[in-house]
Amino acid sequence: MGMAMGLTLATPTVMSILQSCQQEAGTDWTPVFFSEGEGAVLVKLVDIILPKTDTPAASELQVHAFIDSYMEAVPPAEEQDFMRMAFGAFIDKALADSGKEAAEDLTVEDLEPVLAESLAKKTPEEEAVIMEAIGSYQEAVESGQEATLDEAISRYSFANNLRGSVIWAYKNTEYIGEEVLAYQPVPGEYIPCGDVDELTGGKAWSI
Repeated sequence: MGMAMGLTLATPTVMSILQSCQQEAGTDWTPVFFSEGEGAVLVKLVDIILPKTDTPAASELQVHAFIDSYMEAVPPAEEQDFMRMAFGAFIDKALADSGKEAAEDLTVEDLEPVLAESLAKKTPEEEAVIMEAIGSYQEAVESGQEATLDEAISRYSFANNLRGSVIWAYKNTEYIGEEVLAYQPVPGEYIPCGDVDELTGGKAWSI
């Protein structure tokens, strides 16, 4: 759902961006698509979605940098505009609820309830209404008409797409692929008959 960040295909361009972000890990990060305030919020959001446990937090694997670079390089202008609009609606809600004035001042405690509310499970009827509203918004944008979208729907679309993108990018990092998931360099050993759980240690295969 939504117009931006539909990372359903691991295209060469997307994978090269992800690899580039991994190579730049440890350096100071400056957003190229988002503003500095939005970038500060993005870093906190990716870690709310995938915090540090026995594996690194999303920001430690540069997931925020990948999302920023992806939005700068891949989607067409109308999808970039949608992202800015939806992210803006999310930040505006967090600022209004916290009583703060600048995105840079928002804390994890300010952002968590907005993210939880935005990701609240919807009924099939509610999802149908949301999809229809987004479809109408897209049609208005494509026809050059004035396009508006309910702020709650904008936040829902942003949060939903962000969560999926964070998980996708995290699972496709070199560290997760080689250190966490079951990893077998090509060409791997040929075992014609074997128990999958025993061969992988119960882990999912790395892509």
